[in-house]
Amino acid sequence: MRWLDHREPVPESLRGAIIALGNFDGFHLGHQAVAGEAVRWARDEGRPAIVATFDPHPVRFFKPDAAPFRLTTLEQRQELYLAAGAAAMLVFHFDRALAGTTAQDFVSQLLHAHLGAAGVVTGEDFTFGKGRTGNRAMLSSLGGQYGIAARTVPPVMDDGAPISSSRVRTALQEGDPQEAARLLTRPFAIRGIVQHGDKRGREIGYPTANLPVESYLRPKFGIYAVTGRILSTGQQLKGAANIGIRPQFTPAKELLEPYFFDFTGDLYGQEIEVSFHHFLRGEARFDSLEALTAQMETDCLRARELLA
Repeated sequence: MRWLDHREPVPESLRGAIIALGNFDGFHLGHQAVAGEAVRWARDEGRPAIVATFDPHPVRFFKPDAAPFRLTTLEQRQELYLAAGAAAMLVFHFDRALAGTTAQDFVSQLLHAHLGAAGVVTGEDFTFGKGRTGNRAMLSSLGGQYGIAARTVPPVMDDGAPISSSRVRTALQEGDPQEAARLLTRPFAIRGIVQHGDKRGREIGYPTANLPVESYLRPKFGIYAVTGRILSTGQQLKGAANIGIRPQFTPAKELLEPYFFDFTGDLYGQEIEVSFHHFLRGEARFDSLEALTAQMETDCLRARELLA
């Protein structure tokens, strides 16, 4: 699958594409509906399908101090878009230049002249251009002037409300990974490189893989039943993980620490993905390491039951 940067020339083979326009972080059911329409349209006309995204997220550009909120990395999005049938992922690098691009220039210079788009698909709430002055009606009108057809996909409704990234984030922050997985059609997952830690888990019989949380949304801190995947080998693992600041130890440091059952290999330096399935309990500080160890044994037994 091709990874395109909007600042660079587009290969001739990908000009004339149908482009799904949006941010598509998380790629939930609503995003999948927009991308799915682009893929079907492209196949009907024998054209390539491209799914776009913005990085950094416009919110991060305008509010650099905003709390972390990303649901997926670019690498995860690329895999999701490929599975949806896209030929390429187009990354709009959101910087000062893009933020200052007018709606007119976004269509005429970017979509038409630079990307050579034949058609675009968006959700009903898609906005674009400087000051977010462009909307679906303007996209259709301006696109028509440059031979770019436009289609709009209505929101996917669920329980009387549209499925959105905000709903996914709220579910995760409330400790409901199963609801998030229902909206995403897969579990929320954090991917990262395993780092060396302080070996506290190894000392008490529960060696963990330490992962930085980086720009991911922070789900409710606590203990989860998780699965893991080693990206280099595809090996699947089951375990229990703590995500939070580790109140039992100092100094406080945000980490994701999965303990994988019946695994004895070396994960240091490897990239793994940890998927959240069930919330077991919140973070807590114990009176002794013995009490912590006893609780961890209980947590692991419960996680094994849930993941069986």
